[in-house]
Amino acid sequence: MTPQELSAAIARILTAIVADRGSDIEVTELDTQVERPKNRAHGDWASNVAMKFAKKLGVNPRELAEQVVAEATAIDGVAKAEIAGPGFINITLDAASAGETARRVVEQGYEYGRTNTLAGENINLEYVSANPTGPLHMGHTRWAALGDSTARVLRAAGATVTSEYYINDAGAQMDKFGRSVLAAALGEEAPEDAYPGAYIQSLGARIKEQIPGLAELAATDRQAAQEQAEELGYQMQLAEIKDSLERFNVHFDVFFSERTLHAKGENGEPSPIESAIERLREQGHVYDEDGATWVRTTDFGDDKDRVFTRGNGIYTYFAADAAYYLSKKDRGFGEKIYLLGADHHGYIGRLTAIAGAAGDNIETDVTVLIGQLVNLNGARLSKRAGNIIELDDLLEWLGADALRYWLARYPADSPLALDGEQVRSRSNDNPVFYVQYAHARTCAVDRNAEAAGIDRSAFAPELLTHETEAELLGKLQQYPGIVAGAAELREPHRVARFLEELASAYHSWYDACRVLPLGEEPIGDLHRTRLWLNDAAGQVLRNGLDLIGVSAPERL
Repeated sequence: MTPQELSAAIARILTAIVADRGSDIEVTELDTQVERPKNRAHGDWASNVAMKFAKKLGVNPRELAEQVVAEATAIDGVAKAEIAGPGFINITLDAASAGETARRVVEQGYEYGRTNTLAGENINLEYVSANPTGPLHMGHTRWAALGDSTARVLRAAGATVTSEYYINDAGAQMDKFGRSVLAAALGEEAPEDAYPGAYIQSLGARIKEQIPGLAELAATDRQAAQEQAEELGYQMQLAEIKDSLERFNVHFDVFFSERTLHAKGENGEPSPIESAIERLREQGHVYDEDGATWVRTTDFGDDKDRVFTRGNGIYTYFAADAAYYLSKKDRGFGEKIYLLGADHHGYIGRLTAIAGAAGDNIETDVTVLIGQLVNLNGARLSKRAGNIIELDDLLEWLGADALRYWLARYPADSPLALDGEQVRSRSNDNPVFYVQYAHARTCAVDRNAEAAGIDRSAFAPELLTHETEAELLGKLQQYPGIVAGAAELREPHRVARFLEELASAYHSWYDACRVLPLGEEPIGDLHRTRLWLNDAAGQVLRNGLDLIGVSAPERL
């Protein structure tokens, strides 16, 4: 029996009690969720449902708890139900019922823990979105790990998720990039405001090689030469960014170009930005004043109205933001999630106001998550970029698994300081090693069991009575709820922290209970059943690691 099934059974019991008392209070499974008691002597699961509903029904909590307990003891798989303190309910499952979890996990395999709690939700998740004018750095690394892990847990909860990277390939930074790489390609002194770093020189050398007549073109038409150098350098740098992300096990469904928002149609149709202005004007949110075009974002909680375009006819970044949001809306996305860096707090009001002006529900249709910076002791500035710590260098130093795990195990809004040597250490003090080692142990047990002739031909869950088995089974039962909660709250770190608890429970079980018989002891159903439990633990460890984009090695 899973905690979700137990919660549902308690909800049915309480619904009947409420009805018998002539009340129309609604009871849902969210109201009757159970949790593991801190003291395992108090049972497998605990509920405060009697204390939660007693006042609403006008009864004493213990009186209501007595009614619930009387019915709960009849639930199939419940060994006993008891009242504690002012009205807490402690429930103990029989060993067979608890042990059935092992078979369920093994039979469901990869699907165990995946739910339909967010089924029907079509979500756009945008993250990283770094300028294509240089390599990804350590700040982008955190957003990449958190964004990809968030997408994975949302999908595991049944949502349809499109992960999207917004390419800032329009505007002043691209002109600056073009001037920088052109000067490098021509062997000229870098412009005063050029992008620093040896990577610009490297791009310049590659551009010179691929455009042999660049110098001659620059002598006659500097602007045309810059445009060619800028475009080729941009494509090279974007390809490098995509390659870095793939090596970090981060996958995007869509790379959306900002340029497309400025481009008119083939037959001169308005650009998406122009269309966005007119759509919002038709809804009464756009006005003209002092030679500029404004959006009345203060109607939706913004601190001031925002400018779309000033008298010079050049669109602001806000105009592109609005057009981009409407593009997401037009593509059928319900919730639009933005994972932004610590310096983007101003975007919360801005994006919320755009959603409101577009006719969306600002409470449900737009979510802005602000991530904090990360500091990694021992990391060195990039030799190529000079002034940043590159993702590629971090991958070479620490490896994708360790880096992803450590970045995923903390909430996005918490500042993060990591010790590089601890991140890369192979000891139990390193949580990624500890969890991966637990999985590798389950695989070693499988190999040794096969060699000893132990298989899963029998399953007797009533034999799983050791206290470490009850603890391990309880953790396995919790996993679906952990995934659902992580998805609902957009907090993938909950999965990582759970995996550490599961690994601890597995290591304790491994030390106390043997799958392989000792000496001349004959192979029995207890050994076969414990192999089921071992394999169930390995499956959940694999499933959870996959949700945070980390591998589950069979050997360490």
